Amino acid sequence: MNLGRVRGLILRYFYLYRGSLPRLLEQLYWPVVDILVWGFVTIYLRQFEGELPNFLAYFLGGLILWDVLFRSQVGVSVAYLEEVWSRNLLNLFVSPLRPAEFIAASMGIAIMRVAFTTVVTLLIAYLFYGFSAFVMGVWLWVFMGSLVLMGWSMGIFIAGLVMRFGQGAESLAWGLIFLIQPVAAVFYPVSVLPGFLQPVSHAIPAAHVFEGMRQVLDGAGVPTTHLMAAYALNAVYLVAALAFFYRTLAEAKREGRLLRVGE
Repeated sequence: MNLGRVRGLILRYFYLYRGSLPRLLEQLYWPVVDILVWGFVTIYLRQFEGELPNFLAYFLGGLILWDVLFRSQVGVSVAYLEEVWSRNLLNLFVSPLRPAEFIAASMGIAIMRVAFTTVVTLLIAYLFYGFSAFVMGVWLWVFMGSLVLMGWSMGIFIAGLVMRFGQGAESLAWGLIFLIQPVAAVFYPVSVLPGFLQPVSHAIPAAHVFEGMRQVLDGAGVPTTHLMAAYALNAVYLVAALAFFYRTLAEAKREGRLLRVGE
């Protein structure tokens, strides 16, 4: 074994990570997210000395809806990455295909992914745990609609980041969404979070969805306020994500970056 060659490769990977902010963040957010999420879950559970308030429904409902958000985001961002990996991006955007048509197709494949995995998770939750998400009634579909919109916004934004920073940012397609999980109130209410994080949580559409889910499961009425907030935020973020993508695409065309994507 030649230690000099080993050292050379180690330096090669060290410089690769040192020069890529997304790769550095990837090393940090997984342990940080795990500690924050399960730490807040523990704080929430410690509030109850006796029987937990419908915690199984909270947990399984949260998992099912979280997967809807995750799959809708991944469906859009990976549709873009597939073109990057196959080095077909330039061919697409010099063709008559419009960016809006590409985005619409990405949203369509995201819907297909969401539909498939949701059927599977609903079935498993019912067969193994006796939990039916349909106890939420029509609100289940309203919650899912909001999460799909948020996933689209994130997917389009991530596609813009990859276009801007190159393949070094592609890990964001799987990791960025988990960065918001601690403040998305998936498994615990927003009130569990420290005071300085609660305004951040209120600015995330998913947090309103999960708060609304718990309200419905508790039989506490229609979560009108949470739904209005979630859909209003989604509208703002979707417009912002589209504007960012179009601007980044225009810059990439002007600077010739589409020729280098995938290298």
